[in-house]
Amino acid sequence: QVQVVESGGGLMQTGGSLRLSCAVSGDIFRVNTMAWFRQAPGKRRELVALIDYNHTTNYSDSAKGRFSIWRVDAERSMYLQLNSLKPEDTAVYYCAAGRVIVSSMTQQSAYYYWGQGTQVTVSS
Repeated sequence: QVQVVESGGGLMQTGGSLRLSCAVSGDIFRVNTMAWFRQAPGKRRELVALIDYNHTTNYSDSAKGRFSIWRVDAERSMYLQLNSLKPEDTAVYYCAAGRVIVSSMTQQSAYYYWGQGTQVTVSS
């Protein structure tokens, strides 16, 4: 089994920054790709960014240029730096992990392990 735990959410003003952390434990060999998804009230969960075992990254259009994802394999951790925050970034952010094939890595259904989520609220 794999356990995924997020931390680092909070309340920020527009233009502020936050860093989200995701710690993975357990059968780490079951994981090659990790991702951040988010779900705003009344909206579907959407991909924010992902990083594979080669540290290749992929960002949503809304995240490009403002957010950065990276992983520290020795720490079994992944991070998401959120800069230039906007009110529309308000959402619950979820860390996801799994053994994902390239053609499916942008789909939430490809990730088997999920954290409980951490709330990010951006005030205007």
